[in-house]
Amino acid sequence: MQDITIRRPDDWHLHLRDGDMLKGVIGDTSRHFARAIVMPNLVPPVVTTADAKAYRERILAALPQGHSFEPLMTLYLTETTDPDDVQRGFESGLIRAVKLYPAGATTNSQSGVRNFENAMPVLERMAEIGMTLCMHGEVTASDVDIFDREAVFIETVLDPLRARVPELRITMEHVTTSDAVEYVKASTKNLAASITTHHLIINRNAILVGGVRPHYYCLPVAKREKHRLALRAAAISGDGRFFLGTDSAPHVDAAKECGCGCAGIYTSINTISCLAHVFEQENALDRLEAFTSLNGPAWYGLPANEARVTLRKHAEPLVFPAKIETGAGPVTVFDPMFPLHWDVVGSIA
Repeated sequence: MQDITIRRPDDWHLHLRDGDMLKGVIGDTSRHFARAIVMPNLVPPVVTTADAKAYRERILAALPQGHSFEPLMTLYLTETTDPDDVQRGFESGLIRAVKLYPAGATTNSQSGVRNFENAMPVLERMAEIGMTLCMHGEVTASDVDIFDREAVFIETVLDPLRARVPELRITMEHVTTSDAVEYVKASTKNLAASITTHHLIINRNAILVGGVRPHYYCLPVAKREKHRLALRAAAISGDGRFFLGTDSAPHVDAAKECGCGCAGIYTSINTISCLAHVFEQENALDRLEAFTSLNGPAWYGLPANEARVTLRKHAEPLVFPAKIETGAGPVTVFDPMFPLHWDVVGSIA
């Protein structure tokens, strides 16, 4: 056996949903993660501080007994978002970030931004108070190929916005391309990026080769192998601008396995095992803690967790369920397509 001990991880991009689904998935996150940035794309979305307060209370009420977990709340940016409400929520400590969804970019993004000019008062206020904008970085124009939408977003939306409001702190969420990695690395301030577990493991072949596999379909969609390798290099680099945001996104199987399936991959239950495997493959286990537990808190201005967790490599592969059962229906668990040997076996307070 081989053991490593790291500070307890955080997840800087997480979907918990609501109602029965929330109750069914929250334990898979709170078992291993101390904190998570919680996405606001509910139906209806979390658009005000009052909405976020109520949602946070529902999350805490759903926690399994004995679990210690802090949800870090976000607001869904619309073209009518009130800058004063955003500032009050941020200064109260309840709201950690605002989430930008270009309208139509992904699940429940219909209320997102179409005209960036209408959102500028909020973005300018956020720059003034040092608040972070979390961006789903894709354009939605029908004439832009889905595999190019992140790169085009950087060129046509993100770069002009940063030139216009250079003091705005921006997290490029779930980056999927070498273009995004190089853009972050070339920046000098106010820019960081989260990377998902699944984008370190799959490329677009996983979705399309041998038939359409809906449980590997996510947005942003997985790209070519060269992009996956660029993401791996960034994750293991130790560069403080890159950190874990799982984008774990549960959907019931019926919503995935249909004529127009939902985008999203459920990874909360086995993310730590997957990441230990990836970092071991890259001879970088000594940098796993930076990616999962140190870089994210530093970016968001929070202390690293004092509690430690021990990961152990077992000789025999671990067995994870193919599906989890929730009150909303069954949810298929991410299959990395290789055996997993690393497990969280203990914690140190």
